[in-house]
Amino acid sequence: MSMNVGAPEGDADGDVMMDINTTPLIDVMLVLLIMFIITIPIQTHAVKMNMPVPSNAAPPPTPPEIIRIDVDFDGTIGWNGEVIESGNRALIEQRLMAVAAQADQPEVHLRPNKLVVYKHVAMIMATAQRLGVTKIGIVGNEQFL
Repeated sequence: MSMNVGAPEGDADGDVMMDINTTPLIDVMLVLLIMFIITIPIQTHAVKMNMPVPSNAAPPPTPPEIIRIDVDFDGTIGWNGEVIESGNRALIEQRLMAVAAQADQPEVHLRPNKLVVYKHVAMIMATAQRLGVTKIGIVGNEQFL
């Protein structure tokens, strides 16, 4: 058994092989890819929230005052059961300003209807935030399940 290492018998020129060896290039690219993956900082998608801090203090002797704001499906706003005209933003701002001015602010419970347009709820929340109401929360989330 013998092996022919020269040019094929019909090829008298002895052409040089023109193919590039890609194995080292692939190795280098894999090493660079791994280095880039290691050096890229990890992206954290987080929402910063102010959560209550647990304390061992006794609960307050009297329950806090609660203001209930209801937003009906057509944008009608109710303040502790009293209906406020949907276009009367000045009255809502006046009442929220009075809430924000109190030293011990009452809790504001915002209860939107399941079918209400978001802009009505967002208007109340933005107004409360702008005026400095700190104790506000959305209640009745079980209707959205």
